[in-house]
Amino acid sequence: MSSTKRQQTMAKRERERAVEEKRTLKRLKKQAAKAEKAAGGPMADGPDGPMADGPMADEPTSAVPTEAEPNVE
Repeated sequence: MSSTKRQQTMAKRERERAVEEKRTLKRLKKQAAKAEKAAGGPMADGPDGPMADGPMADEPTSAVPTEAEPNVE
């Protein structure tokens, strides 16, 4: 074995940082969902609960501008 340490590459550091950021965001998202559920928010009833009365597949959605159609006033 080699007695000297090899220096980490920048690419490896970037990959490790990206993985850590992804884990942190996932943990924060889970904590937010747990807190919302504990507070009795809209996610407390589940996807088929009373708060799940969004537009049906055949109903038109609201006229909210998308990224393709910016709202110019």
